[in-house]
Amino acid sequence: MKSTYIPRLAEQLVLDVSKEYPAVLLVGPRQTGKTRMLRHLSEGTGRGYVSLDDLTNRELAKNDPAMFLQLHPGPVLIDEVQYAPELFSQIKIEADARRVPGLFWLTGSQPFRLMNLAGETLAGRAAVLHMETLSHRETAGLPAAPPFVASVEAVRARAATAKPLATPELFKEIWRGSLPGLVSGEFTNRDVFYSSYVQTYVERDVRDIYPGVDPVAFSRLLRAVAARTGQEVNVHEMAKELGVGDTSVRTGLGVLEKSDVIHLLHPYSNNAMKRTVKSPKLYFFDTGLAAFLARWSSPETLEAGAMSGAVFENWVVNEIRRSFLQRGIDPPLWYYRDRDGREIDLVIEHDGALHPVEIKKSASPRREMASSFKMLDAAPQPRGTGAIVCMSGEAGAVSSDVLVLPAWAL
Repeated sequence: MKSTYIPRLAEQLVLDVSKEYPAVLLVGPRQTGKTRMLRHLSEGTGRGYVSLDDLTNRELAKNDPAMFLQLHPGPVLIDEVQYAPELFSQIKIEADARRVPGLFWLTGSQPFRLMNLAGETLAGRAAVLHMETLSHRETAGLPAAPPFVASVEAVRARAATAKPLATPELFKEIWRGSLPGLVSGEFTNRDVFYSSYVQTYVERDVRDIYPGVDPVAFSRLLRAVAARTGQEVNVHEMAKELGVGDTSVRTGLGVLEKSDVIHLLHPYSNNAMKRTVKSPKLYFFDTGLAAFLARWSSPETLEAGAMSGAVFENWVVNEIRRSFLQRGIDPPLWYYRDRDGREIDLVIEHDGALHPVEIKKSASPRREMASSFKMLDAAPQPRGTGAIVCMSGEAGAVSSDVLVLPAWAL
């Protein structure tokens, strides 16, 4: 089945930076639509295309990068560039010689490795952008919204441009996931899609980063991590459950983070707040993959299950995080928890203030849900307006400094 292209909010960002940088490197997990978006933007422009998935192309790019770029001169889109890091030095030479913006569009699915290579070799010559999975607004065809801000004006604007969604409908979206192949209808069997995704991921990306990995052991780790989405990382507890050493778990988590399968939310702390915890919280890049690995068989069982609050939180954190990344902004996000168990799900830094956000699956927000927000008063930065993101039917407020934003309006 031929899929329908879903317009991406990152399109304009790519076009804008292509007017200023010789190279644009688009990184992110597999199947997030990097190549599809760039090929869509290339239509009718005369930009060439070459994929290093092709072994012949890969061999030439590795062994004779100068000849490769003679055969595939800019403007060109080079796909899966992580397979030939030798190209980066030659791209630098070409960029310096020709001094033309937008010569090279590059994609890759090993973000940490590629970002390091670009930083070392193409400093000042490449714009490095991060491609996320589809946001709710992209999926629903809603107008773009600016990066998330907890203000009356921003909350009103988001709610006014969104369509209300009941909790069961939102959990269908959470359970299905946000990878373009599933959302567009190109692939209709979700279980087969994710099973194939995991096999491909272990066989290709993990083996490249972690040679000698045991696929069975790594699959067990994946499932153990999925069961802990939205929780603090506890390496020792996970190692004990899996019957392996702490080092094996740390290595595995590092591989998952480096390949963008999970992302970590670090705790907010400073010298005035010495009782805060030190461990990050982990989230999956795609809630559908997390639900698949944790073996939730339907949206209904997920919504009613023990993980419903954690997966809902994962989805909300992803939406807020995407709102920054789609515009090339490093997300200014943390969480807060102290040793007495008081927690704030998200702390967002904006214009010198800290904005606390509580995430609740409830449809009835209450003022006491924001009781931990006052813990930020000990921070050197002022506490700004906070928000409760929940399943309320409409935007509003529970106090003068705590707004209510329905999750469907993100």
